[in-house]
Amino acid sequence: MKTRLLGKTPTELGEIARSCSLPSFTGKQLSEWIYKKGATSFSQMTNISKKGREALEEISEVGRVAPLTVQKSKDGTKKYLFPVNCTHLGGLDRVESVGEDTLEKSSIEAVMIPEEDRRTLCVSSQAGCKMNCAFCMTGRQGFHGNLSSADIINQFLSVAEAPDLTNAVFMGMGEPLDNCENVFRALEVLTSPWGFAWSPKRITVSTIGVIPRLKEFLDSSHCHLAVSLHNPFPEERGELMPVQKAYPIEDVVSLIKQYDFTGQRRVSFEYTMFAGVNDTPRHARALAELLHPLECRVNLIRFHSIPDFPYRTSTEQVMQRFQTHLLSRGITTTIRASRGEDIYAACGLLAGKNNKDNPRQ
Repeated sequence: MKTRLLGKTPTELGEIARSCSLPSFTGKQLSEWIYKKGATSFSQMTNISKKGREALEEISEVGRVAPLTVQKSKDGTKKYLFPVNCTHLGGLDRVESVGEDTLEKSSIEAVMIPEEDRRTLCVSSQAGCKMNCAFCMTGRQGFHGNLSSADIINQFLSVAEAPDLTNAVFMGMGEPLDNCENVFRALEVLTSPWGFAWSPKRITVSTIGVIPRLKEFLDSSHCHLAVSLHNPFPEERGELMPVQKAYPIEDVVSLIKQYDFTGQRRVSFEYTMFAGVNDTPRHARALAELLHPLECRVNLIRFHSIPDFPYRTSTEQVMQRFQTHLLSRGITTTIRASRGEDIYAACGLLAGKNNKDNPRQ
C-alpha cells in the first residue's frame, strides 16, 4: 500500500521526503505542486530530481481520484460522484483498489452550485451518516465511515470548476463534526498559506450540534458556522432528529451565544419547512425566542420529498409569513432557493448513488 500525499502538511510531506533520502525542503515543494499547481503525478514535479521522484513514487502517490460520474441540472448545478476506499473511511491514508461489489457503499457526492459571481462547492465529510435524521436521504443509507482529509480535499481539486471555486460549504453527506479530525485537517489545508490560502470567510461548516466538537470548532476555527435546527421545540425536534436526545438544541444555542458573531464570522440556522409540522406562528415565535439576542441568520429551506416520509413542504405563502415574523423580530431571514433538485443534488437528497439507483425515482 502506498501513502497518499493529498491532505498532508508540508512538515508531514517533508518527513516522507526524508525517508526517501531527499532534503526536508522537498516537503514545501510537494505541497506547492499538490495544492497550488494541482499536480496529479510526480512526473509533473520538475524541480524535484528524477531519482527523487522515482523514490517517492515507490512508497507514495499524490492521491487524486477522478469522479465516476458528473450530472448537470437544468439550473447549472453539477453533482459529482466520487469513489472512496473503505480503508480510507476510518481516516487512513493508504491506497488500495476498490472492488465493484463495495463501490456502492464507498461512494460520496459533491455538488457545485454556480451563481453570477460565485462557484460554491458543497462537500461531503462522511460516507453515509450516523445521525439518522428522518427527512434526509443520506441518513437513510446508514453510516459507512469517515472520509480522510485526502478524500475531502480531493473533492476540491478534482471537480472541473476547481480553479474557479470561490466558496465551500461542508453540507454534503455526513456530519462534519462527527469526523472532526479529518475535517479540521482539511480546513487547515484550505486556509493555510502553503495550501489553498483561502480566507475562512469563504468556508461554512454545518452541524446538527455535536456539542463537544462544536466547542472545539468555535475555539479553533474562524470559518462560518451553520446549525441544522428545523424545530425550536425539543420534543418535536427529537421526532425528526434523534440527536436531540444527546445534544439538545437549547444547549447548542446556549453554547453558541457565548461566542462573538458581530464581526466577520457568521452563524446561520438551517430550518427545513414541513407543512403543518414546524411552520406555524407558534413555531416562528418559539424560534425567535430561542435565538434572541444572537446575531445570526435563519435560512428557510423547502423540503424535498423522500420515500416513506409523510411530510410535505410548506407553501410559498406560509414560508413568506414565517420569514416576515422572524424579520419583525430583528432576525435576518432568507428563503433559500432550491438548486439541483432534478438531479437529486438539493438539500437532504445526497445518497452516494447513480440516479438510476435512486429510490426517489
